[in-house]
Amino acid sequence: MLPKTLPTLDADIVAGCCDLAWRAMLTEVNLSPKPGLVDSFNCGAHKDMALEDFHRSAEAIRHWLPRFMASGARHANCPAHEALADLRVIGMGCEADMFRATAGVNTHKGTIFSLGLLCAAIGRLYQQRQVISPAAVGKTVANYCQGLTGRELQNGNAQHTAGQRLYRQMGLTGARGEAEAGYPLVLRLALPHYRTRLAAGSDSELALLDTLLVLMSVNNDTNVASRGGSAGLQWLQQHAQTLLRRGGIRQPADLSHLHEFNQQCIERNLSPGGSADLLIVTHFLSELMPYTLNTN
Repeated sequence: MLPKTLPTLDADIVAGCCDLAWRAMLTEVNLSPKPGLVDSFNCGAHKDMALEDFHRSAEAIRHWLPRFMASGARHANCPAHEALADLRVIGMGCEADMFRATAGVNTHKGTIFSLGLLCAAIGRLYQQRQVISPAAVGKTVANYCQGLTGRELQNGNAQHTAGQRLYRQMGLTGARGEAEAGYPLVLRLALPHYRTRLAAGSDSELALLDTLLVLMSVNNDTNVASRGGSAGLQWLQQHAQTLLRRGGIRQPADLSHLHEFNQQCIERNLSPGGSADLLIVTHFLSELMPYTLNTN
């Protein structure tokens, strides 16, 4: 039975952080146009989901985010990797609600994994009276996920999941590897890039689309690899790199390049869902800045 109250967590902090996480999900899916992804224009390379599915999914997930924070606080005094079991239970309940909201469509499974870890990390840091910052959150997530890829990808015997198959075939660690490393693609690349574009006066949506291209250009996205193999992943990364070399997304006229990229992704049945998940993490951590605090 999950607790109905949050142990010693400030209600305003919980409400603020969880609202930011929910808004990050909505910001990402509403962002348009996105290559191969569901947005306000079309469903990208997906035939089984639409924009409204993501809206319903985000609303369902929203109600579980405080529970991740509560778990982080409740297990703040035990080794972080030992607290992962409780987070799994909450995550499974959250996934079940997501599937109920979408009639079985997997809209945000990767996002539940990442946002659940991030919210738990914030709860843990708050309970420990530590500084809450993107770097500290990333380090705490890495502690939660210590040894995760080895346990779930490297040491498995049967090829039960797409993640295990892609690890064996291509050495890709996907969302698990990025979390176990503390989200380096976000903290060292995407978040600084997004903040730089905003500081230069870029519109926030254009800055996010440009940041998505940055992520797509380097992320070994298992969503892409599962659909298009190594050739599809290489093509998508190189195409994103080409657009960035030509200036990226700096002004509304550049959106035509994304429309073309989207059509090509649809033709190749490629969807960079892993990069979309990392963009949600990027947006969440960027907005977390006003909540950075020291609880001492």
